[in-house]
Amino acid sequence: MDKIEPKIEQSWKEIMKAEFNKPYFHELKAFLVKEKQNHCIFPPGNEIFNAFNSTTFQDIKVVIIGQDPYHGQGQAHGLCFSVTDGTPHPPSLKNIFKELVNDIPGFEIPESGSLQKWANQGVLLINAVLTVRAHQTESHRKKGWETFTDKVIEELAKQREQVVFMLWGNYARAKSKYIDPQKHLILEAAHPSPLSASRGFFGCKHFSKANEYLSNQGKTPINWIL
Repeated sequence: MDKIEPKIEQSWKEIMKAEFNKPYFHELKAFLVKEKQNHCIFPPGNEIFNAFNSTTFQDIKVVIIGQDPYHGQGQAHGLCFSVTDGTPHPPSLKNIFKELVNDIPGFEIPESGSLQKWANQGVLLINAVLTVRAHQTESHRKKGWETFTDKVIEELAKQREQVVFMLWGNYARAKSKYIDPQKHLILEAAHPSPLSASRGFFGCKHFSKANEYLSNQGKTPINWIL
């Protein structure tokens, strides 16, 4: 088999290089090549690994886990819950901003829905599935991405210490099995979607709790204000 070397930041490439040459990843790549021949895929190819290219493995302070990318034109750019500049805020992102208004003093809902500023500070905004077919939610589930992103969480939890994991909804909460709560802070809540936000996401205060934890560990807290 030919070696696969995705364009991914060097520290992540070193951590994940064994995955790129496993059979499941070859099958995933073959699936994506075929998909691109017949369908529009989001996010664009050069942004699939944006979450990893925005910060090094060693600089990760907070992990937020989404499900799969937005499937509308011009929305997804490789960061979970985030959309490109000029794109209307999707419902889950609106609810994240509502919680921030109530949790972080001085936070005002920004015009842009891009969370790139968080990613640049060491917030890994990772979807469990990194690609999607246009206008077909969950169309790339169970093709191999989950195996890859499970390994990302597992390696972070194993090799790093004092990372905050925000697990919103059952899909993300399932990742807790890879995380030692003695080494890291696990924050769990309902998903911020309109269907579930009122059942435990609103009022969770995850953003201030994360910063309190980071400060107590002698780390610079995240500036959540966008």
